Amino acid sequence: MEFDYEYFKKEVFKLTKIDLNAYKEKQMKRRIDTLITKNKIKGYDNYVKALSTNTAIFDEFVNYITINVSEFYRNPDQWQILDKDVFPELIKKYGKKLKIWSAACSTGDEPYSLVMALSRHVPLNDIKIYATDLDKTVIGKAKVGLYSEKSIAGVPKDLKEKYFTKVGPSYQISDEIKKRVEFHEHNLLKDRYETNFHMIVCRNVLIYFTEEAKDDIFRKFYNSLVKGGYLFIGSTEQILNFHEIGYDRKSSFYYQKPEK
Repeated sequence: MEFDYEYFKKEVFKLTKIDLNAYKEKQMKRRIDTLITKNKIKGYDNYVKALSTNTAIFDEFVNYITINVSEFYRNPDQWQILDKDVFPELIKKYGKKLKIWSAACSTGDEPYSLVMALSRHVPLNDIKIYATDLDKTVIGKAKVGLYSEKSIAGVPKDLKEKYFTKVGPSYQISDEIKKRVEFHEHNLLKDRYETNFHMIVCRNVLIYFTEEAKDDIFRKFYNSLVKGGYLFIGSTEQILNFHEIGYDRKSSFYYQKPEK
């Protein structure tokens, strides 16, 4: 029997519940082949065995294929729109205690950015961000809250001085910000979505998914939003069929569920 990529995808799903069929195959296969070569393993069958028996190799695999690239205040101009237009509109409609979901939150840069941005409008005690990711390793890193200088380069100067402490070459985010984020493991492709969110933020993740998987996720996000709620996506993404799903397009990055 030839242990091909189809076999590998089935075995990975049994082990991790990650459906590699939802990812662009050429791109994902290249990443996986790089890992196999790095670990000096011969063939998909032996790599499956290694994933089953070696925790370090398993954790490395999940971390690598879930593509964790993140930074604070990524695309600053879009955060300005959030600060000047979106947050004030949502607060006016729904009050101070907004229900916000940072989906595929990676190492926490995004949900912590949301807390800081929202803190300009409401007291910290009124903020709670629901943050999820498929990878428990990056959730662990997010909870530690230690970041490189490059990662926090986009944070406004006053917030950087207020909420970060230099620790050696790194920067530690304050506990008062960390306390406002609740982290959970969540698989966008198979797990149940919570509802009644005033805003969902999912940025620069879905570019790695097939068109069918993206469409399914955008529809689930739509159903998870309250009427008038916003979806904030990344600079590399767009929802081509937003009309068909039901969204109003507010800008290249912001889509709103109509109030009526």
